[in-house]
Amino acid sequence: MKKMEIKGLLLDPISNTPVVVLKDDEEKFFLPIWIGVFEANAIALKIENVATSRPLTHDLFFNTLGDLKARIEKIVINDLRDNTFYARIFLAREGESTIEVDSRPSDALALALRFGASIYVEDEVLEKSRKIEVEDARNPERLKKWLEEVDPEELGKYKM
Repeated sequence: MKKMEIKGLLLDPISNTPVVVLKDDEEKFFLPIWIGVFEANAIALKIENVATSRPLTHDLFFNTLGDLKARIEKIVINDLRDNTFYARIFLAREGESTIEVDSRPSDALALALRFGASIYVEDEVLEKSRKIEVEDARNPERLKKWLEEVDPEELGKYKM
């Protein structure tokens, strides 16, 4: 299992779909995950420290867990099946056993940002993601080349 962090959030220029990019500390591994617009906005708002007048869904969940004296310890992107990523959220509450909750990676990432929780990806997921067969708009080789050429200043510049 590799510890990773959100390195950037950008828009795939071909499919016009948001992509969150995870990288490990040594930048040996990267994992692009295509996500929905609403989840991308939730991630972008937190990355840019933009406050909203009322809590959005991920903020509501953050507030609710806080009121229950619970926190997210970590999230793990634990599976890749049929070109779909899966994640687990590990919730902790003082004096109680850790609870694992099934989640979409995009929601887990948005919550991890809010809690300052660690992000992990199973080694098997990284291996499977290298072999993923997807339509041309999500070609891993094209994305890898694009990410290698993208200006680092552009990473994280997701337009809401």
